[in-house]
Amino acid sequence: MTEHSEPAVTAEGQQVAGPRRTSHGIWVAVIVLIIVAAVVIAGIVPRLRAKAALKVETRDLAIPNVSIVQPKQGAPHQELVLPGNMQAFTDAPIYARTNGYLKKWYVDIGAHVKAGQLLAEIDTPEVDQQLQQARANLNTAQANYRLSEITANRYQELKNTDSVAKQDVDNAVGDFQAKAAMVASAEYQVKYLQELESFKRIYAPFDGVITARNTDIGQLIVSGSSGGVAKSLFQIAATRTLRVYVDVPQQYSQSAKDGLPADLTLQELPGRQFKGRIIRNAEAITASSRTLLIEVDVDNPTGELLPGAYAEVHFKLPSDIPTFIVPVSALIFRSEGLRVATVPDGTHAALVPIVLGRDFGNEVEVVSGLAGQEKVITNPPDSIVSGEAVRIAQPAKSSSTK
Repeated sequence: MTEHSEPAVTAEGQQVAGPRRTSHGIWVAVIVLIIVAAVVIAGIVPRLRAKAALKVETRDLAIPNVSIVQPKQGAPHQELVLPGNMQAFTDAPIYARTNGYLKKWYVDIGAHVKAGQLLAEIDTPEVDQQLQQARANLNTAQANYRLSEITANRYQELKNTDSVAKQDVDNAVGDFQAKAAMVASAEYQVKYLQELESFKRIYAPFDGVITARNTDIGQLIVSGSSGGVAKSLFQIAATRTLRVYVDVPQQYSQSAKDGLPADLTLQELPGRQFKGRIIRNAEAITASSRTLLIEVDVDNPTGELLPGAYAEVHFKLPSDIPTFIVPVSALIFRSEGLRVATVPDGTHAALVPIVLGRDFGNEVEVVSGLAGQEKVITNPPDSIVSGEAVRIAQPAKSSSTK
């Protein structure tokens, strides 16, 4: 049975609360404190948890997720494609060696001619007249020579009988020798004019095709021997075999050896290849372009290939150095040089300097800097540095042979 204390009465007649009223106030205060504490805890704890989660998330976001790829092994032969300039094996302008007027031409552009075939004739009236005059001079010299010979023989006979002076004999013999020299000179002049007159017929010097005709009937022909400006009458090119000149970059110059096969392709002949072979090279690097000039000869029996045309020349150069293929997106351009980012330990990045070879569009060839087992980051951040923590987003792809 619980005892209930009565409220005390003061001298002035007022009542004072007893122990029961005091205990109730304490419990109310405690409950209020608990509620306040619960409210405070309910507001602070989620914030602390959110802050901790934010720290974790920030730390995780600071580590970039990267995709990696393993370099592909390059082919044992490097296919090098370079532009080439096709030229006729022999190409020569045809000039006249005598003056006159064009009498007739027998071939035009596109005509296939044989060595020694008549191309044109020149009318040379001046040379013809000079030749006739030279022949007349030769006849005169020969007549004088015969007369001088008779006189010299007679003086030789009279000398034995002391009928003439020795001086007269010497004069007769000297005149005979002079006349003989004049005959020889006249003969050479006739031969010279005969040769000059023979030049009025223009012949093909070799088998080929006429690529230009720069004259017509009635035009004045100037050989240039008299001081005038000579002009070629025809242009002839030998096209059965073509020379293709190619500038090979210095880094491939040691592989472009004489005898190496080469294939030619042309845009106007899609799907076709023409076989050629390196015949010779300049054996010197051109300083202005750092290239080696080589000559590729290609047979052209049907004449499909035209001199002066552009062609793409495909070489399969033997490669002693292993090469690897990586995506273009893996390249990092820095002031200190070209780099790729790798993940050697699976958690940290490492920048590796490389040397590029050929460009295949979406992929490039690496000739130095990689061993083939690296895990190369395909799209590295611009700010990535060696030692930076990274997270691999996908496993490395298996290597394959290009």
